[in-house]
Amino acid sequence: MIKQFTFLGMFLLISSAAMAQQFSPKTAFLEKWENSKNYLLEIAESMPEEQYGFQPTEREMDFKSQLLHIRGNMLWLGTTHFSEEKFDRKALQENIPQTKAATIKVLSEAFDYVLERIKATDEDDFTREVDFFAGRKSKLQILNLLQDHVTHHRGQLIVYLNLNQIEPPRYVGW
Repeated sequence: MIKQFTFLGMFLLISSAAMAQQFSPKTAFLEKWENSKNYLLEIAESMPEEQYGFQPTEREMDFKSQLLHIRGNMLWLGTTHFSEEKFDRKALQENIPQTKAATIKVLSEAFDYVLERIKATDEDDFTREVDFFAGRKSKLQILNLLQDHVTHHRGQLIVYLNLNQIEPPRYVGW
């Protein structure tokens, strides 16, 4: 009986540890980030190149600018809070992609950049607080902001597609 209990206890302990690792904030983010990338790239592909300048109102960004804004935010947060590199905001204004294909390429690269920075971040580092314009925030909060910002602007892009009678790609949640 003791041997069975010990084996069962050991199995549960190992299973719990494996599940905790599998469902950590980092692994959950990485899975969601990859799906978010694929979904946004599908949206970017759905809009014809001649409509990349579409903007529903004067106070809103056009389709392409929305994509580049998402990219800039990813590079800013990914660099500033998950690397030792210095973020160069001016570099975003240089070599602005001129085509749909080039825009999608730099957007995809920005997703990959963040993915690699987060993969390289130690799990314990997500509890560390950093200075942020909205006050001190944990790196976990910065992760949430990264995804929330993409979601916010992706929602706008879905409206842009609908306004142009283009059916958006099927939603991907996880």
